[in-house]
Formats: sequence, structure tokens, C-alpha cells
Amino acid sequence: MPPEPKTCRSCGRRIEWRKKWERDWEQVQYCSTACRRRGVAEVDVRLEAVLLERISRGRTAADPADVALAVADGDAAAAGKLAEPARRAARRLVARGEAEIVQRGKVVDPSMVKGAFEVRRRR
Repeated sequence: MPPEPKTCRSCGRRIEWRKKWERDWEQVQYCSTACRRRGVAEVDVRLEAVLLERISRGRTAADPADVALAVADGDAAAAGKLAEPARRAARRLVARGEAEIVQRGKVVDPSMVKGAFEVRRRR
């Protein structure tokens, strides 16, 4: 029986066990070479902090696109570049058990979500 899946430290997606990782499964931390190279930068930590702050202060949910715009200080071009990092930040919060991703009112799997979603405090 294969071991339990892990969560990528960079993007927050689920890492499924593979036969080629049989000897190194304990050392596997990233789902891909791109995630290993990217890691978690200072801007990623800032995005997580803003997301947590927004979902903690009584709002029902936060949109990662709005968080990217806030971190980019209202610059739409910079916010566009931060859209995917904001989504990754949301997935990392879910992996740590601090939040959940909601789409059309239902909690969804962060590894499989496509399109617009919101992040809310875990219930």
C-alpha cells in the first residue's frame, strides 16, 4: 500500500506517491522542479499574511485576486503577476489547516480547483 500523499511546500498541491520515489519519499517536498526552484519567497509570505488577516477580521471570505491587488498597492499590472502566487498562498493555508477554499458555496479540493474561488476561515 502506498504511503499517504503529501503537500507541496511551494504551491500547496497534493503530491501523490510514485514508484520512482520509493527510496526517497521522506525527502520529497515539492511536486515539480519548477516548485523546487520557486520555493516560498517573501512576497508569498506577505500574500499569506494578507489572506489570513482578511479572513480573520470577520469577513466571510477573501478573493485571492483582491489580495493580490492589495499587496501590489493597487497596481493592476503588478496584481496580474501576483494572481497565481495568491492562489498558491491560499492552497498553502489550506494545507496547514488554517483556511478552506470555497467555490459556489461549497468547499473544494485545493489541488483540483479551477476558476475563481474564495478563501474562508476553516469551519
